[in-house]
Amino acid sequence: MGYTKRQICEAAFSELGLASYVFDTQPDALDDAMKRLDAMLAEWNGRGIRLGYPIPSSPEGGDLDAEAGVPDRAWEACVTNLALRIAPSFGKTPMRETKVAAKQSLQTVMTLRPPTRELRTMPAGSGNKPWRYGDNEYNYPEPHMDAGNDGELEFN
Repeated sequence: MGYTKRQICEAAFSELGLASYVFDTQPDALDDAMKRLDAMLAEWNGRGIRLGYPIPSSPEGGDLDAEAGVPDRAWEACVTNLALRIAPSFGKTPMRETKVAAKQSLQTVMTLRPPTRELRTMPAGSGNKPWRYGDNEYNYPEPHMDAGNDGELEFN
């Protein structure tokens, strides 16, 4: 079983210095943090960063104990960026290290792409005459992957 939304929210509170052993986290604060997490990952989804997070259809549709579906490589990005988003609600100023970690971990998540391989060395066969088309290798189509209802995922 992967991480739950509650674990991500509690880790974000801990990142701000509001650890559960010192600060009693109120249920309303956890619900607000979960709503901010839902909104943040919905925004990332709109920017093309799809992590498998189940985005609820309404603000009241979330469950703190539901599995987040976030891969291990995106854990740090979710926690630190959520900490930056909830800090003003608690009158906290995030540390510089948290801001740097949030930026670097989000860049890491954004740069991870599926590996692509271009096969340009396979001959097209004896029926392909170089004087007809200019080359004697088969031209493969550009790779594409459907990324949802909004279009294809681009490999740059």
